[in-house]
Amino acid sequence: MSFALTDHWVWDFWHADDGDTHHLFYLHAPKSLGDPELRHRNARIGHATSTDLHHWEDHGEVLRPGAPDDFDGTATWTGSVVRADTGLWSMFYTGSRFLSPYEVTNVETVGRAVSYDLTTWTKFPLEVSANPRWYETLSDGTWHEEAWRDPWIHRDSQGLWHMLITARAAAGTSRDRGVIGHATSPDLERWSVQPPLSAPQAGFAHLEVLQLVTIDHRPALLFSCDTKHLAGHREQSGMGGGIWAVALDSDTLDRPIDLTSATKLTDENLYAGRAIQNRTGQWVLLAFENAHHDGTFVSGISDPLSLHWSPDGTLALSHTPTTVGASR
Repeated sequence: MSFALTDHWVWDFWHADDGDTHHLFYLHAPKSLGDPELRHRNARIGHATSTDLHHWEDHGEVLRPGAPDDFDGTATWTGSVVRADTGLWSMFYTGSRFLSPYEVTNVETVGRAVSYDLTTWTKFPLEVSANPRWYETLSDGTWHEEAWRDPWIHRDSQGLWHMLITARAAAGTSRDRGVIGHATSPDLERWSVQPPLSAPQAGFAHLEVLQLVTIDHRPALLFSCDTKHLAGHREQSGMGGGIWAVALDSDTLDRPIDLTSATKLTDENLYAGRAIQNRTGQWVLLAFENAHHDGTFVSGISDPLSLHWSPDGTLALSHTPTTVGASR
């Protein structure tokens, strides 16, 4: 295990590289809560740094929830970090607001924080929400949450910024509505919600922790979906969940993304995978260590696993961990 905390659970994370140092931003919650399922209502964002992706120095919490009535009034969830041409770093993150302490009902909204040094972050007035014209909202009554989370920011060759979002379509079989939500911006400040980049009925109730990345000159989409959120033909086939990948023809996002060819990189013992390029130029996958084989939650982030393109055109790991969650 590459990164873990003694007194806190660690799970979803994202990465920024300033050219000298790798910066890890991670979700954490105190183990004193007792039940790992409670971590989602108590998530905060922490920060750690590394020069080799193996050894990390923790710097503690950098972002926490707002006031109870704010869009991030309950918890701060997964995001991504990008740098504008001005040098200003932006963290787009998920704000979660649970409507009751006794129910799972919650509303998710994308917000923004800014920094010049990746260490001190200030919340910036911005809220991007699901547009009911295209996306399922809580008022539809078809799902337990208003899914609009895990923003991934991508800049195309024309300079337009794209936000890829975990979302659900406004129509379709209620369970099988997982889609790639989409918004665009010319400047990281003004965002316009667009129709989904994928179609529902792809076999996923949700596509979490999206990442669009070009690996060895070939674009790929990574996402995660666990077994209990597979749907349609994927659920009926009895396959398990995990980290998934789709090879793309282009990263311009000017055409729909077909998810029918999605293949698994790992089972759900690893989750929320991120493809990262190390200092030698090699592409590796980091993921959080999700579950022991008996189903208990592990916590912590894996050592890097080498990524490569297989002869059949699918993304694959060069090796997989032999013992997930083993102590070191």
